[in-house]
Amino acid sequence: MKLKKIVRRHCPYCKKHTEHKVSLAKKRGRNAAHPLSKGSKKRVKQRGLRRGAGNLGRYSKPPKPKMTGKKTSKKTDLRYTCKECNKTHSQAKGFRAKKIEFV
Repeated sequence: MKLKKIVRRHCPYCKKHTEHKVSLAKKRGRNAAHPLSKGSKKRVKQRGLRRGAGNLGRYSKPPKPKMTGKKTSKKTDLRYTCKECNKTHSQAKGFRAKKIEFV
C-alpha cells in the first residue's frame, strides 16, 4: 500500500491542522507485555494450561482446542510528527496491510 510521506492532519498539541511527516513504527507484542492481565489469563485458561483449583478428574470438561492459524498481514502503527511543534503522535486505529511504501 502506498502512503504519502507528508500529510496535513490535526495536531493535538498545536490544536490546529498542520503538515505531518509519516513514519512507520514496529508493532510490539501485546501478550508479552502483560502476561498476568485478565485477558491473558483467560486465554491461557481456555487453552487448558493455567487451571484454577477444582476437579480435574473424570467429570471435568476437556480443555478447548488451541487457537491456531496465523494472519498474513500486520496492523500498521503509523507515527505522525508535526512540522511546527515537532511532537509525535500515533494513529488512533491501525489497518491491515502486508507492505507499506511511502511515496
